[in-house]
Amino acid sequence: MTSVLKRIYYFLVHTNLLIALAAVAQCALTYYILQFPVNNDILIIEGATTLLLYNLSLYLSLPKDPSKSPFQRTRWIGKNMWLFWLLSGLSVLVTVWALLHVHILTLFFLGFIGAMSLAYAVPLVKINDRWVGMRQIPGLKVFYIALVWSLSSVGLPVVELFANGEQIDWYAANYLGLVKIVFLVLCTLPFDIRDFEQDSLYNLKTVPILLGKQRAINLSYGIGVFHLILILLSPNTWGVKIGLLITTILILIMFRIIIFSKEKHYHHVYLLDLALVLQWFFVWLLILVSNNLIG
Repeated sequence: MTSVLKRIYYFLVHTNLLIALAAVAQCALTYYILQFPVNNDILIIEGATTLLLYNLSLYLSLPKDPSKSPFQRTRWIGKNMWLFWLLSGLSVLVTVWALLHVHILTLFFLGFIGAMSLAYAVPLVKINDRWVGMRQIPGLKVFYIALVWSLSSVGLPVVELFANGEQIDWYAANYLGLVKIVFLVLCTLPFDIRDFEQDSLYNLKTVPILLGKQRAINLSYGIGVFHLILILLSPNTWGVKIGLLITTILILIMFRIIIFSKEKHYHHVYLLDLALVLQWFFVWLLILVSNNLIG
């Protein structure tokens, strides 16, 4: 059973399906927290476009001969490029279908997010006579990713709701966007800590390289505590708060016993992508339980 779960986990990581599922879960979470019915078209767009963008970023970083890469994931993708293109093609088709069912204001907002996402991986910014992507600007990478994720998983549902005349609690929506940024930094920074040596070779000035690996680890714990405080101060119901608190505490425990342990494994950090899904599950479960108790 453990071997089967491990193979499923690796498959979801290698195909970027885990991160796409995490995007869908985070988007659905916004509807639950703001107390609106889930819009399936928005979830489809969020998941499919996330898969496409991560596939694009992965494709641009592939070496000429993936089979000689020291990384298991790169070698796996090199052997299964047919699946890579199949999933990308299906994502394009379902995205186009879902886009036909959303408001034109949402389309413009998606275009804005798409441009920001492309700017992360594609060299569209000129610095010191050299064209670079936003990920290459010193210290910006992790915060830029968190901002884009917050705009897509919180901003996208809110824009579609607003465009369709729904009454938005703007304080709750903006507070959720802020909390989401902090949460995404919490879940993204360990990836840069893991890739410390690799990013040094590519001359990427990530937060761990600028601060040092140990200080970046300490910062991760600090961000986790800050996120717990933000949750407690949030305008959310206690069912939502408890679900969010459980996830963040679980992440801090994973930091201690798995992510930042002495026995590191390249794929361990992807458990943080799984945590994005678990956060949705815990909130959904606590809302369901609280509603049943009240009912």
